[in-house]
Amino acid sequence: MIRSKILFALSAALIPAFVFAEGEAAAATQQGGFGPIIFLVAILAFMYLLVWRPQQKKAKEHRALVAGVGVDDEVLLSSGIVGKVSSTYDQYVAVTLADNVTVMVQRVAVTAVLPKGTIDALKSTK
Repeated sequence: MIRSKILFALSAALIPAFVFAEGEAAAATQQGGFGPIIFLVAILAFMYLLVWRPQQKKAKEHRALVAGVGVDDEVLLSSGIVGKVSSTYDQYVAVTLADNVTVMVQRVAVTAVLPKGTIDALKSTK
């Protein structure tokens, strides 16, 4: 008996009061207004400014970098490999990694164009 009273008291305390106030909830939904619309527009503007716009800017910079890759450029690939561009094609780039070792990679795999002499500087730091 005491156990059921404690259980009832706990359940009554945990159930939100708005569940029982159906009339007030119906009146609140009928009012509507521009509040939810303004909130939605504010959230969309926030997402545009913090997520979508910087991502578009970064993608545009990467497209410009990839389009500007030329022969004898030292590049960093997305895999972390550093090499020198030996020839370029429409969608691919031939990158020389070592003497007599050349691989074909997609242009989009180029992450950065390194300053001239970077490969020699890396070899001398062994």
